[in-house]
Amino acid sequence: MHEILHERIAERPLLGDWAALLDYLRADLAHRRVEQVRLLHLDAGNRLIRDELLSEGTVDGAPLPVREVVASCLELGSAALILVHNHPSGDPQPSKADIAITRALAAVCRQIGIVVHDHLIIGAAGHVSLRARGDLA
Repeated sequence: MHEILHERIAERPLLGDWAALLDYLRADLAHRRVEQVRLLHLDAGNRLIRDELLSEGTVDGAPLPVREVVASCLELGSAALILVHNHPSGDPQPSKADIAITRALAAVCRQIGIVVHDHLIIGAAGHVSLRARGDLA
């Protein structure tokens, strides 16, 4: 199932088929027992370059090291990025720390020409987009 959902997002611009992207992410992340931070690296046409597992943590946290994100983006030649992580509790509401690190990372990326389109939090009860909430300008 995961492979089929991946194929739906692999060949076309991700921002043009948000529903397919959310289906793919929910299938993989919504019911995990530990937090994972994923980076969806995009090219200039917003097509997926790589879905990268950046870190895996515990039931209530996983690191999002800005330095490693930037290094990975530069190595892959990413033009844009969508951050994703899950909340094993099922509640996708962001913490203050989620919002703060997202803003800090977006500011650094902006300085080097990488667009952070969104930070999605996935939980069994649904998803939250930090951009839609107004937490990512």
